[in-house]
Amino acid sequence: MSQNIENIKPCYPLFEQDEYQSLFAGKKSRFEEAHGDSKVKEVFDWTTSAEYQELNFKREALTINPAKACQPLGAVLCSLGFEKTLPYVHGSQGCVAYFRTYFNRHFKEPVACVSDSMTEDAAVFGGHANMNDGLQNAYALYKPEMIAVSTTCMAEVIGDDLQAFTNNAKKDNFIPTEVPVPYAHTPSFVGSHVTGWDNMFEGFCRSLAPEAKEVGSNGKLNLVTGFDTYLGNYRVLKRMMAEMGVSASLLSDPSEVLDTPADGQYRMYAGGTTQAEMVDAPNAIDTLLLQPWQLVKTKKVVTETWGQPGSALNVPIGLEATDEFLMKVSELTGKPIPESLATERGRLVDMITDSHTWLHGKKFALYGDPDYVMGLTKFLLELGAEPTVILCHNGSKKWEKALKKVLDASPYGQNSEIYVGCDLWHLRSLMFTNKPDFLIGNSYGKFIQRDTLAKGKAFEVPLIRLGFPIFDRHHLHRMTTWGYEGGMYIVTTLVNAVLERLDQETMELGKTDYNFDLVR
Repeated sequence: MSQNIENIKPCYPLFEQDEYQSLFAGKKSRFEEAHGDSKVKEVFDWTTSAEYQELNFKREALTINPAKACQPLGAVLCSLGFEKTLPYVHGSQGCVAYFRTYFNRHFKEPVACVSDSMTEDAAVFGGHANMNDGLQNAYALYKPEMIAVSTTCMAEVIGDDLQAFTNNAKKDNFIPTEVPVPYAHTPSFVGSHVTGWDNMFEGFCRSLAPEAKEVGSNGKLNLVTGFDTYLGNYRVLKRMMAEMGVSASLLSDPSEVLDTPADGQYRMYAGGTTQAEMVDAPNAIDTLLLQPWQLVKTKKVVTETWGQPGSALNVPIGLEATDEFLMKVSELTGKPIPESLATERGRLVDMITDSHTWLHGKKFALYGDPDYVMGLTKFLLELGAEPTVILCHNGSKKWEKALKKVLDASPYGQNSEIYVGCDLWHLRSLMFTNKPDFLIGNSYGKFIQRDTLAKGKAFEVPLIRLGFPIFDRHHLHRMTTWGYEGGMYIVTTLVNAVLERLDQETMELGKTDYNFDLVR
C-alpha cells in the first residue's frame, strides 16, 4: 500500500486508492451476494414513497434510530454538575463505556464515570458485593467528596435496592459514613435521558436537602436547567443574574468540568454546584424550572418537600420566552431588568429584522427533546418561519396538546404536523413525502440529509445542527441557545444555512448564476 510516514492519508483519500478499491470489489463479488445497482435504486426509491411511509408508520414492535438516549446518560450529566462528585453506575462496564464515549464525542473532553462492572454472577445473585467493592475502590482511587449512583437495565431487572446497598456499604465501612451517596433508579427500558436527569436530581435533593426549611430566608433564587448540553446556556444564566444583581444558585452546573483548559493540569473535578448550595436550596425564594416538561419529580420535591412555588417557565429560547424568564426573576426578587439586558434584547430584535426576509415562510422540520422542541418551535414562529414537521420521540400526549395550542395561535403554525413517539426512520419518510426546506436536529440527521441528495445538486433537505448530540462538528457545545444571546446564535445559524443553500443552488455558470449575488 502507498501509505507511508512521509505521506499520511486520512481515511477518505486513502481508501480511494486502486489497491483498496480492488480489495473492496473482490470482497463484494466473492462474499456479499449483493443486489445490482438497479435493484438497490428500485428499493431505495420505494422507501421514499407515500406507499412505504404508510407501511413505515404501522410499525409497532420495532424502533429504528430513536431520537433519544437512555436514563443513566442523563443521570451521569446531572452528577457531573456537582462539585467534586464522581458519577457511579451500578451495572455493566459496557454501559458506562457507552455513556462516557457518548459525552466524549460531544464535548471532546474526558468524562469521569465509574462502574462496578456487574457480570453474569451478579445478574444471578445480585450486585451487593459489586457495590461494596466498587464504592470502596472509587473512593480510594479518585477521592470524590460525593458519589452519585445510578443504575442500568441489569440492576433494575434483578431488582437491586440502592438504598439498602449504599446504607450497608457505609455500615460495613466500605465507604465513610460522612460521604454523601445520592442515588437514583434509572432503568434504561423506560423513559429517556431527560427522565434520568430528573430522577438523579431528585436523588441529590433527597440526600442533601430532604426537608423544608425557611422559604425565602436566604434571599436567593434556584435555577434548575434539566438536561442541557450547551455549556454557554449555563454561563448565560449566570451572566444575566449577575447583571440583574440577583443572587442565584444554578443547581447542577457542568460547564467547567466539561470545558477545562489545556494548560498542562488535569482536572478530574472542576466547578459545579457545591454541597452547601444544595443544602441551602430549600431556603430560596423560589426554584425556577427551566425545562418543566422533563422536571416532573424535581417539581414535586420543590413544591411538596421544600414548600416553594416551583415556578415552571418555558425554556428561555427566543425573544418572548427570555422576556418571560427575566420578568419572572424581576417579579420574585424586586430587581429591575438592567439597561444592559434591554440593549441585548434590542440587538436580537435588530438581527431578526435584518434576517426576516430570508427566514419568512421557510419550512423547517425539527426533532429533539420536549422542552427544546417546544422552545425552538416558538422561536421559529416568532421569526415567521413554518415548523411543518415536528417530531419528539420522548414527548407525551399532554405535551403534544400544549404544542398544538402554540401552533394554532400563530399563522405560521397552521400546516404543522406533530409526531410523538416516532423515531428517525419515521422522520426519514416524512422528509420525502412532506419535504421541508431544512431539517433541524442533532448529528444523526446527517444520514437523512444524505438520503435526500439530488444527483449533481445540493442536499434537498439540508441539516442544521442544533441539539444533542453533535458528534461530527466541533465546538458547537460551547455555544449558547438560551437568552437573547442564544437567540442571536440561532438566528445566525438559521439564516446563514438559508444563504448557503441559495449559493449552492445558484452557482452554475451561465445558468443559475444570475442570482449568485455578493450581497445578500
